[in-house]
Amino acid sequence: LYALQHRGQESAGIAVCEDGRLTALRDLGLVPQVFDEGSLSGLKGELAIGHTRYSTTGGNDWSNAQPLLHHGRMRTVALGHNGNLVNAEQLRDDVGKPLGSTSDSEVIAALIADDERPLEDAVSAAMRQLEGAATVVGLADGKLFGFRDLHGFRPLVLGRLGDDPVLASETCALDLIGAEFEREIEPGEVVLIDDDGVHATQVQKPENALCLFEFFYLARPDTKLDGVEVHGARVRMGERLAAEAPVD
Repeated sequence: LYALQHRGQESAGIAVCEDGRLTALRDLGLVPQVFDEGSLSGLKGELAIGHTRYSTTGGNDWSNAQPLLHHGRMRTVALGHNGNLVNAEQLRDDVGKPLGSTSDSEVIAALIADDERPLEDAVSAAMRQLEGAATVVGLADGKLFGFRDLHGFRPLVLGRLGDDPVLASETCALDLIGAEFEREIEPGEVVLIDDDGVHATQVQKPENALCLFEFFYLARPDTKLDGVEVHGARVRMGERLAAEAPVD
C-alpha cells in the first residue's frame, strides 16, 4: 500500500480472510494515518487485499473507503475497485436493495454476493455487466479473485512471493515486497486463487485500451506497463514534444 499511495490519498484499507471469515479495517487518510502496529496486529488471516482510494463515483466519505464489505444473499464479499463505471446507476437499480455506500464499487460487490452460482461464475457474470473502467480484487468463499474489464483501462499484474501469488495494480508494489513479476492480467480475464493455485479464465474478448494517463500521470515512474517502463516513456515523450515544439 505504501508503494501504491500515489494512486489514492483519500482513504486506505485492508481486508483479511481467516478460515473463511472476513474482517476489514479502513478509514479516511493516508496509509500511515490509518494503520499502526496495533491495528495491523488485529488483521490475521491467510488472504488479504488492500486499497488506497481517490474519489470517482461517490464522495470522500468513510462509507466509500475500501476494501468494502458487502453481505449478500449467497456470500460476503470484500472488494477493492480501481476505475469508474458508466452504468452504475442502472446496475444499482438491478441490484434492487439499499447499499451502504454511494460508490459504484459496492454495486460490483453486491452483484457477486447475491449470485447463487459458484464464485468464479458469479465474478465472471458480474464482470460482463460492467461498462467502463473496472480493475477489481476481492475476497469471498475463502478465495482471492481479481479481474480487469475487457478494455483493460486500469492495470493489474500477477506476481509471486515464494509460493504465494500476489495481485497488484503496479509492478512497483511487487518490487517493494520482494515478489517476482509473472505477467499482466489480460483485459477481460478473471483469476481465482485458492489452495490449488491460480485459475485463469478469459471471460471476454480483450480490447486493450490502457489509459494513456497511466503512463503520464497515474503510475509511478519505476512501474512497468505493457512491458514499458513509465519513466522511460515519459522521457521519450518529453523529447518528442520538445523536438516538435515550434521555434520563433
